[in-house]
Amino acid sequence: MPGEDNVIYIGNKSVMSYVLAVVTQFNNGFDEVVIKARGRAISRAVDTAEVVKNKFMPGVEVKDIKIGTEQIVGEGTDKVNVSSVEILMVAKEKA
Repeated sequence: MPGEDNVIYIGNKSVMSYVLAVVTQFNNGFDEVVIKARGRAISRAVDTAEVVKNKFMPGVEVKDIKIGTEQIVGEGTDKVNVSSVEILMVAKEKA
C-alpha cells in the first residue's frame, strides 16, 4: 500500500459520507481500501463496510480486520487506552 491515499479515517460524519468516500476510492481505481477508526467511531466503521458491501458494491468483500488498542494522551498527562480497528476491503477477483 504505497502512501495512504486508499485509507478512510472514520470520525463524526454520517455513515453515508464514509460510504461515498469508500465507493469513490474503488471507482478511482484502487483495488483495496482501508477503513480506520478508534473508540466510539468503530461502530460507524463497521456500518460503513457493511453498507458498501451489501448495498453499493457487491463485488467488494472484507479481506482482513485488525483490532488493537492505542495509548493516547488525554487531558493533562493522563494516558488513555482507546480501541482501534482497521477494515481492509478488496475488490473480488474477476472470474
